[in-house]
Amino acid sequence: MTTFRAAIEARDLSAAEALLADDVVFRSPVAHRPYPGKPITAAILRAVVEVLEDFRYVRELHDGADHVLMFEAKVEGLDITGCDILRYDEDGRIADFTVMVRPLRAAEALARQMGARFEQIQAQAVANS
Repeated sequence: MTTFRAAIEARDLSAAEALLADDVVFRSPVAHRPYPGKPITAAILRAVVEVLEDFRYVRELHDGADHVLMFEAKVEGLDITGCDILRYDEDGRIADFTVMVRPLRAAEALARQMGARFEQIQAQAVANS
C-alpha cells in the first residue's frame, strides 16, 4: 500500500484519496469548522495541490496511529511551513486529517487562494458523493 506521503510526493491524488476513510474529518488551518467526509476532503486536497508551489515534505514523525508530516512550500510567493497531522483508523485509513501552517501572512494567502476555489471544491465534493 502506498503511504500518504508517497502519494502526495508523486502527485498521485487517486492514491491519496484511497487512503481516506469514508468518514474522515478534515480540519483546515483557515476554516473555523471541520469538514466531514471523504468527498470534501479529497476535493480540498486536489485544490491544495494546485495552490501550494514547490511543495515538499521535510520531516516525518510516527506514534502508533498518529503521523505528522512537516512540509515547506510557497503560496503567493511567500514561504509557508506546515504539518499534516494524520490519525489512522483500525483499517489503516486516515480518519482525522488536521493541517496547521505558519507564518500568518502565508496562512492568509492560503486562505485567499482556497477561498477563491471553495465554490468549485464544494461542487466537486457533491459530484463525487
